Amino acid sequence: MIKSNSKSGLVYSSETGRMCPNCRHALADCVCRSAAAKRPLGDGVVRVSRETKGRGGKSVTVVKGLALDGLALAALGKQLRTACGSGGTVKDGVIEVQGDHCERIIEALKKHGHSAKRAGG
Repeated sequence: MIKSNSKSGLVYSSETGRMCPNCRHALADCVCRSAAAKRPLGDGVVRVSRETKGRGGKSVTVVKGLALDGLALAALGKQLRTACGSGGTVKDGVIEVQGDHCERIIEALKKHGHSAKRAGG
């Protein structure tokens, strides 16, 4: 007996081409993109802070409040990590860069045209 998994399913159809794994429509008719585009934009201010909680004492610079889609957010995260010369990730609309790089990230965001400010002291 084959177990049903919500993530498994059709990934390619000879009629429509590639299929979206989330909504299971053709990529041209995908409803996930329109749902992601309707995300709340917030107040337009990007907040940059440093966190250590839950990371074993290691500091991480966190960037919140960017009104970008997933691909643009990932590209900006890559540029910020490269500018700081460290690693990091993009999770749930938040960019995390390893280390304390608040000032460097604020300067880089202002160069990209975002209104950034330091948050959390």
